[in-house]
Amino acid sequence: MSDFDYDLFVIGAGSGGVRAARTAAATGARVAVAEDRYLGGTCVNVGCVPKKLYSYAAHFHEAFEDSGGFGWQLAEEPSFDWATLRDNKIGEIKRLNGIYGRLLDNADVRLINGRASVVDAHHVEVGGETVSAEKILVAVGGWPWVPDFPGNELTLNSNQIFDLDDFPQRFLVLGGGYIAVEFASIFNGLGSESHLVYRGELFLRGFDNEVREFTRDEMAKKGVNLHFNTNIEAIEKVETGLKVTLTDGRTLEVDAVLAATGRRPHLAGLGLDRLDVATNDDGSLKVNERFETSMPSILALGDVTGGPELTPVALEEAMKLVEHHFGDTVPEPLDYERVATAVFCHPNIGTVGLSEEAARERFEAIRVYSADFRPMKHTLSGSSERSLMKLIVDDASDVVVGAHMVGEEAGEIIQGIAIAVRAGLTKAQFDQTVGIHPTGAEEFVTMRTPTRR
Repeated sequence: MSDFDYDLFVIGAGSGGVRAARTAAATGARVAVAEDRYLGGTCVNVGCVPKKLYSYAAHFHEAFEDSGGFGWQLAEEPSFDWATLRDNKIGEIKRLNGIYGRLLDNADVRLINGRASVVDAHHVEVGGETVSAEKILVAVGGWPWVPDFPGNELTLNSNQIFDLDDFPQRFLVLGGGYIAVEFASIFNGLGSESHLVYRGELFLRGFDNEVREFTRDEMAKKGVNLHFNTNIEAIEKVETGLKVTLTDGRTLEVDAVLAATGRRPHLAGLGLDRLDVATNDDGSLKVNERFETSMPSILALGDVTGGPELTPVALEEAMKLVEHHFGDTVPEPLDYERVATAVFCHPNIGTVGLSEEAARERFEAIRVYSADFRPMKHTLSGSSERSLMKLIVDDASDVVVGAHMVGEEAGEIIQGIAIAVRAGLTKAQFDQTVGIHPTGAEEFVTMRTPTRR
């Protein structure tokens, strides 16, 4: 037994913090976790989980329209009740909160309710109690950031958007990342007049350009009003809603504005600035391959470290952190480049590996295979929605270095393709794989002729 109260003290009971706490406790370590908000962190409470539930809800609108071509006739016009969706979501999140609590309890991890602050290299204060720990893990995630402009206090952030009292018939999203495009699609699908305002030429910066352009066109076809190369100059409350003035001189009147302008590490009040713990240029904590900060007894993982802000990344980092500090072997470094991700806009995006643009910069020559087609389902539904599938191949080695999809269930399909890309399979091996017919996914193993080189 060490001279400390705990071997590991975790600040933050989100996905990464809880996984690290449970895994460390399984090695025999004495572990405590402090959380001042909700168990499960951003993902469970105001991120991935409720967002996906709302995305499911929004897809029903299309399903009702598509069903006519298959012989279904609805007895009456479908109507949407926001309160039912919102309140059912609240019940599901409470259930998940309870599961997280039981996971910690069953692992013999002490849960302390309160916002912890780091006193020094081995002491933490929370709720008036000071405890000592051999290692302190900061896993507090991110917090929404809203730019400064007149009327920005009238915006909603991504923590607030799920629990509105009233459904906005006219909805505007400011931003161009995951959250922005997802909620523009969601509220459009639920019945809002939906607008997306983004300062750049095209949203989803960093994604494959063909994917971005294809998604833009499909979202516009579905009725999302896209406003690129502009920004919000001011918002003011008027008798009939919110008047939004754009930097290009146009004005829009809406019922709600979501500022989906990014999240930043939620480090306020933790005391790390007082200890001069080193940070990156964006304010995130600088860590080494062992997830140690500039003060080695203070560790960090997840969104606070400036890496991919994805729940599975935080979970994997937690596993590797515990291996480093409480295990018997040195783990393989986490491969951040071939992490698959999905964007739950409508239609969905799934992607893994390099974009076409990144591959052209890295390799001397590449081959691009792509298929842009109308899914079989829509030959009867009457919908004009199309799907895109794309493979990027290093010409010299024949290895598939990137796979991308826009279409129904793209995330589900790319999860399987991600295994092949992570394993370094070649295009020849993709070609040797017998497809499942009739599916959209079979396109990934039947594309034989390069679209371009």
